[in-house]
Amino acid sequence: MRIDILTIFPEIFTPLDVSIIKRAKEKGIIRIKIWNLRDFSKDRHKKVDDKVYGGGKGMVLKCQPIFDAIDKIKSENKDAKVILTSPTGQLFDQQFAKKLSQEKGLILICGHYEGVDERVKKICDYEISIGDYILTGGELPAMVIVDCVVRLLKGVLPEDVPVYDSFYNYLFDWPCYTRPKNFKGMKVPEILLSGNHKAIENWRKKIAIKYTKEKRPDLYEKYIKQGGEDDIEKS
Repeated sequence: MRIDILTIFPEIFTPLDVSIIKRAKEKGIIRIKIWNLRDFSKDRHKKVDDKVYGGGKGMVLKCQPIFDAIDKIKSENKDAKVILTSPTGQLFDQQFAKKLSQEKGLILICGHYEGVDERVKKICDYEISIGDYILTGGELPAMVIVDCVVRLLKGVLPEDVPVYDSFYNYLFDWPCYTRPKNFKGMKVPEILLSGNHKAIENWRKKIAIKYTKEKRPDLYEKYIKQGGEDDIEKS
């Protein structure tokens, strides 16, 4: 998969050069290209924003640099879906990440200031929000989306790892422990030391359902609707 990111702050994306994403790049599974929106400005001072029509505070990213940039990026990544990070977008979750991981390519437009000119949305396939709170710009949401999607691509992680992550099937992950077995009187559950893999699997599933039901009943309801077991004692 190829992922292109359009931003006015290209230097912010150093986290995409470490850990799992770095290894995915080295394996040739993904290619990430960062584009500076200012390179597409026709203003002699490389301005990419302007005042809001109708009055009001703040500045808005202009159409021209974004449209020209998307045309250029599409010439190299023609099958990519265009995504705008926006507070008015669809809330991003694990199921959305799964959907995006099936695409051939992604182009992320990082909003900033008061946002982007409304006409930019005409060339976007998706608008995505990562939560109901305000951030300085769309760069952090873009990195969240990239990280979440990349780990789902085939070959990035061992085949069964994403299946056991929290939220994959609307359930939280189960609690994990490591050495020592007893730390300040807090002991590892005996079942995890039993060597009985079937019993351990059942215990983990039961706890995952229990935690999700108690802490996120909204996710638990989605889990049930997709055919999950609703009787914890039988899980």
